[in-house]
Amino acid sequence: MNFDLTEEQQILVDSVAKFVQNDSPVERFRKLRDTERGWDPTTWARMGEFGWLGVVFPEEHGGFGGQFVDLALILEQLGRGLVAEPLIPSVVLAGGLLSELGTAAQREQFLTPMIEGRTSLALAYAERQSRYSANDCQTRAEKRGTGWALSGEKTWVLNGHAADQILVLARTSGDSLDAEGLSLFVVDGDAAGLERIRVPGMDGQRSALLRLRGVEVGADRLLGEEGRALLPLERTLDRAAAAACAEGQGEIQELFERTVAYLKQRSQFGVPIGSFQALQHRAADMYAETELCRSTMILAAIAADYEDREKRQAEISAAKLQLSRGGWFVQGNAIQLFGGIGVTDEQDEGLFFKRLRVLQGLFGDADWHVARYQGLPGFGSDE
Repeated sequence: MNFDLTEEQQILVDSVAKFVQNDSPVERFRKLRDTERGWDPTTWARMGEFGWLGVVFPEEHGGFGGQFVDLALILEQLGRGLVAEPLIPSVVLAGGLLSELGTAAQREQFLTPMIEGRTSLALAYAERQSRYSANDCQTRAEKRGTGWALSGEKTWVLNGHAADQILVLARTSGDSLDAEGLSLFVVDGDAAGLERIRVPGMDGQRSALLRLRGVEVGADRLLGEEGRALLPLERTLDRAAAAACAEGQGEIQELFERTVAYLKQRSQFGVPIGSFQALQHRAADMYAETELCRSTMILAAIAADYEDREKRQAEISAAKLQLSRGGWFVQGNAIQLFGGIGVTDEQDEGLFFKRLRVLQGLFGDADWHVARYQGLPGFGSDE
């Protein structure tokens, strides 16, 4: 398989890398983490102008008709600067579902403004008891006139504190664990009966706890076919896991390069500590894990476009496992090789460490993906 970038992809990578270096270094993230929103709408609008927010959507939906790999390359570079703008929640999660399930009118109303950088989106699907089971949903949607009334609670809603529209997963029929009966609704961020509680994350970014108390939406806010949201939701969460691997790769690469640079600068006994053989071996092992993370990330990004569910899940679960285990090896050794300063807030490496820990748990942790891989026929199972 040829992993070389095309000329267009290389231009894209170079442009995003230049943006991170000149306009969004880690110092910008340090300032944003102290704000209520946690990201900058002006920068978000610039990303829309650059075309980054529409790269994976079909041209007929207002996008550029690219592949998921193109978005993964963008996320990788943004990860190197800890760029906090909500690409995963807006573009991959909510945007992906709007593109797949939305009517032309819904896409024009909700997807187009996001692609242009004028609005942001979120997806509310997780609940306190659900962990990584997308079908475990107790939020209910009951018929009210020609529309619906939504009641329930959603946790860990990425960008839920700031999104203009939120896609809410609710049960229109069946019991709390049934695969059938799940539906998606588009809810305005300022809807009556919606309470949004901003939740600061350990990585300095924001999510939200949402409480819906009889939030009313019209029939035109139902996304896709009633009761059939689970399969497209699971497909979208797979793509989000691949996106987490892509962003995480940028942070892993940054940690590795910063560590190697430090080994060349820090002196002990009159020589750079990078001249010590034991530390050279440690750095070599970090390099090997970094490259393994990169190769599995690329395979996951390619697999994100697969229609074959089992092959898609196998590649993405393998990449998520490598992000967790290989990434932990790199980030743990980076902090250790920096010594005591590695865990201080003043040291940027600690910020990358924390963001990676969050990404490793998003959309399935290592244990969950191992279990899923083992259950796939033709891969981990004996079937």
